[in-house]
Amino acid sequence: MTESGGAQRTAAFFDVDNTLLRGATLYYLARGLAARDLVTWRQIIRYAWKQWKFLTSGKEHVKDLKFVTDTSMAFIGGRDQLVMLDVCQSVVDEIMLNKLWPGTLRIARAHLERGEEVWLVTAAPNDVAGMLAERLGLTGGLGTCAEVKDGRYTGHILGTTMHGQAKAEAIQRIAAERQLDLTRSTAYSDSSNDLPMLSAVGNAVAVNPDGALRRLARRKGWLIVEYRRTRAWRDTQSPANPNMAVGAGIAAGLAAAALGRKRRK
Repeated sequence: MTESGGAQRTAAFFDVDNTLLRGATLYYLARGLAARDLVTWRQIIRYAWKQWKFLTSGKEHVKDLKFVTDTSMAFIGGRDQLVMLDVCQSVVDEIMLNKLWPGTLRIARAHLERGEEVWLVTAAPNDVAGMLAERLGLTGGLGTCAEVKDGRYTGHILGTTMHGQAKAEAIQRIAAERQLDLTRSTAYSDSSNDLPMLSAVGNAVAVNPDGALRRLARRKGWLIVEYRRTRAWRDTQSPANPNMAVGAGIAAGLAAAALGRKRRK
């Protein structure tokens, strides 16, 4: 109960990549950087190759997404914050808003109409999460925070990557600060990596789920929402290491963006 004696408010928490957004946020950011000549295709290919080499090396999978995020932050290290914020805003407006799953967006707006808060919770940069939430009229966004000194990104993150258990801890902090009742709140994700967040609320929904999350959702009786015309590509290619799939997809996307830029030149 709140201090006023009324019932606590509730909220809905949405993962972004493949849940709200078709595709990977980092891929679209790479496209934005390449289109503005802020990176060379050689830099992107080299970055993508390093990720692919690491992700196929058989190292501990719990470190995979941290590696992806750390190297992504290093990729923007030394860049002017205002320039990068301008790129992020353009990517959100020109690309991401056209890549949303309409069904997920309708669900988010339905929560708002019921007076609930709606938060985006993503491993993507915090600035992007906030911009996307603002454009959609949502309550706010929670993402991975990049360190800035003297107006430039250092290439390091503040705190931890917004992934796995970190997502659950983030929504628990928000709930405490804003007096939200998580037992009556809802979380949405496509990935089994987000089990901590999904388990932290009273209502969990699997959206376009990977194979592991689909099986878990069926066992637990969670609602499953599917917007893709076919899920065969994902269920048949769901690896033992789901983070590897995330990183490999980002690497492939970055390479594609770089090659596209090279052809335009």
